[in-house]
Amino acid sequence: MKNLKKTFRWFGPDFGVSLAEIRQLGVQGIVAACQEVPLGEIWPKDTIGALKAQIENHGMEWSVVESVNVHTAIKYGLKERDLYISNYIETLKNLAAHGIYNVCYNFMQLIDWTRTDLDYILPTGASALRYSPISAAAFDLFILEREGAQESYSKEEYLEAKTYFEALSDSEKKNLKAAILAGMPGSRKEIDLSEFKKNHTTVLGIKKETLQENLSYFLNAVIPEAEKLGVRMAIHPDDPPFSVFGVPRIVSNYNDIKFLLECCPSPSNGLTFCSGSLGASETNDLVKIIEDFGDKIHFIHLRNVSRDQDGSFYEADHLSGSVPMQKVMKAIVQQQQKRHMTQNGVVDIPMRPDHGHVLLDDKKRQQEFYSGYSLIGRAMGLAQLSGLEMGVRASLDV
Repeated sequence: MKNLKKTFRWFGPDFGVSLAEIRQLGVQGIVAACQEVPLGEIWPKDTIGALKAQIENHGMEWSVVESVNVHTAIKYGLKERDLYISNYIETLKNLAAHGIYNVCYNFMQLIDWTRTDLDYILPTGASALRYSPISAAAFDLFILEREGAQESYSKEEYLEAKTYFEALSDSEKKNLKAAILAGMPGSRKEIDLSEFKKNHTTVLGIKKETLQENLSYFLNAVIPEAEKLGVRMAIHPDDPPFSVFGVPRIVSNYNDIKFLLECCPSPSNGLTFCSGSLGASETNDLVKIIEDFGDKIHFIHLRNVSRDQDGSFYEADHLSGSVPMQKVMKAIVQQQQKRHMTQNGVVDIPMRPDHGHVLLDDKKRQQEFYSGYSLIGRAMGLAQLSGLEMGVRASLDV
């Protein structure tokens, strides 16, 4: 039976980690995107072909597209959404024409993920990404200044956030703002606060049920075309999987996943299983999600988080933290075994180590790569996960 296909995310020539370096790690595939194409526009065939050739010239394949981003007009259900859906379908056709069939995407509002500290120093001296609800509340109340925000917090939470914020230096306030507005992988450009406020106001006026309807509308337009092409669409969970700044979440738990898979049943409508995103909520049973939706998992992100009782978390070592990674890996391998026995579905599911600590020589080049995407930290994660997979396979004799 085939192992998981080992992949690594790469953001292009301007990213501080090169394809030549990644090749030394022994990965089979690259996870990449045509990031120079503006949001909502069709990815040209020649642009896709050039990137594919660049990857293949380094002895690897372009295994997964992450991401073909979904335009905000689609997410918000605006009148021009059909145009952007049509463009999305054309991009899928152009990808399929080059033999690229795995597409990761998300339906998150405002930003792709939210962290309040991009350089949280661990006891080891390495650094990680961290989320603190008090820091997020301070941003919401005193930087974003959301109307009615105070009503979202208890009196104790408000006072704690106010005390925390007032104790910050000007540079610390700047760092908090930058951390939250940097939630776009593949870009070093901080989101403009006024633009963030405008989009935030828009999405606050949309109920969760409406956002789910908009997702369903998108899926029912795109998935039938993807199925014709043999393209597997894999939605990424919300990160973190709970409301931040009053914004609803629609891909954050078991019921959300059940809804999106059932609203458009198809082999092409699937999930990116991200243990770190889903694992940030203690209410998510990751093993059950794999067991119940395993046949719809088209892509896997594996990372760990260490949760605290106050709702904060930081990205831990891949094999330690609050996510039971051994049980997760066992459930994944058992899903592979099921696919192998039934000859139904891709057995060598693409997997990448998601995020990584900044350590060793990566500290000297920290400004070159994007937050969470160090070379050595992710390489260590890949080694740990590969060893865990081998051990699980030996215990299951598969």
